[in-house]
Formats: sequence, C-alpha cells, structure tokens
Amino acid sequence: MRSLFYVLTALAVMGLAFWAYRENYRTQARLTEIDRLQSEIGHLRESLGVLKAEWAYLNRPDRLRELAEINFDRLGLLPLRAAQFGTAAQVGYPEKPLPPVTDPVETFGALPETEETTP
Repeated sequence: MRSLFYVLTALAVMGLAFWAYRENYRTQARLTEIDRLQSEIGHLRESLGVLKAEWAYLNRPDRLRELAEINFDRLGLLPLRAAQFGTAAQVGYPEKPLPPVTDPVETFGALPETEETTP
C-alpha cells in the first residue's frame, strides 16, 4: 500500500513538473511575442509621427497658395467670397422631440352620454 502511494506521488510530481515546464515555455513565448508587438507599435508610432510632419509640411499655406497660382488656369479656382457662405437662418436644425407621455389617458370604453338641448 505504501509503495503504491509512493509511485502515485512520484507520478503526480512528474506530471506537475511536466505541466510547469510546458507553462514556462508558453509564458516565455508569449512574452517574446509581446516584446515584438510593442516594438512594432513603437516603429508604427514613429512612422506616423513622420507622416504627420510630412503632411504638415506639404499643407503649408504659402506652398498651397503658390501651387494654386501656378495651376490657376488648369484648375479654374476662384477666390472665396463672403456671399458663397450661407447664413445661420438657412441651417436646417432638427425639430425638438416630443416630450414623453407621463399621464396616459384611457381611450377605450363607452363614451359618457351628453344631453343635447334643442331650441
């Protein structure tokens, strides 16, 4: 009986050691993947910063004005005037929603009889 207990205990210890070994390697693989993803995120953020700087550089007002003057005949652009914009009265605002019904009225049943007087 005692030897069976020792064998079962030894098998349990070996099983737990195998499980811990496998979990350790799984954890290390996940940590490596997390490091790789964080590095990739850092590179993407850096390239996004570069792209934003390039966009700001290309959208400089003096550069755009110069391009508009160079390509004026081909594009047919006209300068902005105040008459091209609408007024606040022309804005279509949404209608106010109806308030919720808080005191419902019963509408079914017989109507009360009214007395009619004839002259």
